[in-house]
Amino acid sequence: MDKQSKEYRAEVRRLNDEFRRFGIGNGSVMLTAGIHETGPKFVEEVIAKVQSFNDFTRDNDPYNEHDFGKFDIDGEPLFFKIDYYSLDLQAHSPNAADPAVTHRVLTIMLASEY
Repeated sequence: MDKQSKEYRAEVRRLNDEFRRFGIGNGSVMLTAGIHETGPKFVEEVIAKVQSFNDFTRDNDPYNEHDFGKFDIDGEPLFFKIDYYSLDLQAHSPNAADPAVTHRVLTIMLASEY
């Protein structure tokens, strides 16, 4: 599947949404130190917000893959980003639309940590 095709991007988007919203698929979720330091209640709010995030636009999602989001909680700006790695986490995935060769890493951070 051509990485520039609509079909490829639609499959990457579907896989990203399934992983971000429901934890389905190969992947890891990484919370930065700043997120952990805010306490368990805030962590729960952040995870719930990432799972329900649906404010994708051309500005924040130019490739329509649902791999990045920015939002605020209690005035604190946060980001999430999904990156695609090989199954051994040693290189980029050769094909983000193929779950058999991709390990997704969802990183959630305070904007100030970027």
